[in-house]
Amino acid sequence: MRVLSIVGARPQFVKLAPVAESFGRAGIDHVIVHTGQHYDARMSDVFFADLSIPAPDVHLGVGSGSHGVQTGSMLSALDAVLDEHRPDWVLVYGDTNSTLAGAVAAVKLHIPVAHLEAGLRSFNRRMPEEHNRVLTDHAADLLLAPTEVAVTHLAAEGLADRTVLLGDVMTDVCFRVRDAVLASELALPPGVDAGSGYLVSTIHRADNTDDPDLLAAIIDSLADLSLPVLLLAHPRLVARCAEFGISLDRPGLIRAEPLPYPEMVAAVLRSRGVVTDSGGLQKEAYLLGVPCTTLRTETEWVETLVDGWNVLDPDLSRVRAMAVRDKPQSAQSQPYGDGHAADRIAPTLTQWH
Repeated sequence: MRVLSIVGARPQFVKLAPVAESFGRAGIDHVIVHTGQHYDARMSDVFFADLSIPAPDVHLGVGSGSHGVQTGSMLSALDAVLDEHRPDWVLVYGDTNSTLAGAVAAVKLHIPVAHLEAGLRSFNRRMPEEHNRVLTDHAADLLLAPTEVAVTHLAAEGLADRTVLLGDVMTDVCFRVRDAVLASELALPPGVDAGSGYLVSTIHRADNTDDPDLLAAIIDSLADLSLPVLLLAHPRLVARCAEFGISLDRPGLIRAEPLPYPEMVAAVLRSRGVVTDSGGLQKEAYLLGVPCTTLRTETEWVETLVDGWNVLDPDLSRVRAMAVRDKPQSAQSQPYGDGHAADRIAPTLTQWH
């Protein structure tokens, strides 16, 4: 059986790692297509190296652009790729423009599509990621849901008959890297002292970065917290701050480039808490047992909100207190699976083929 994976952004590379490893053990003919949505080496190449992912068989090199331009460029390039490889399945991941483009391109050529991480919903139609999720789920032939909540969302949209509860492949890689980090001595970025306490932050969502007043308020709030903040500055954040004249070089902020995945896990594990608007980092903080404060009105990962492991603070009214709160005393459940979700993909695709 031949499976063609379409990826293009940092979170998808992380999800690809356990899938590629599992497919190798299962003898799947696996073709990896990198759209180039994340073209910066810090957001792309380093993840393939650090997570031991095979080099992409095809790199489209699409690069940046508006949503329409970027998605359209991917669509026009993918036709020839799919026609050349003629896979039994196209596997798309998550909720980026690469996800939607891959699903639409395959559907138009009558190639079966499986959507990994199906059924997530923020119910915020302002988010481009929400459009991508919903459209991909309704186009796909097989929906690989990570959680019971995702299964419920798909059933409510009439998609139960093509839904399989798989578990979350991010749990697979997060637990594997966590165990490796705990057994090693990975260094923290310069200026970060685990002994005196610090927070980890990432900010990149359009709703937060495209509004200059809100973005300035977010950066001011981070700089004003009672613990130093390791700000892993996404290229989008850096570009918007430069455009709006917002300085990231100020007391209270330790600015660093996005970290390779193992170093990011190490930084979160040793921190007092996370402040973010990233969907993936919310869940990673939960899996690593670290409190998270999310600067959004909603979350796709509602399971993280149980017992206050994650709290939402879209208007910055609580971030000063919430960011440095202690860990909840309650034991966590395992809503994201047992760390072996990737091993279930190949048998599921074989069964549905």
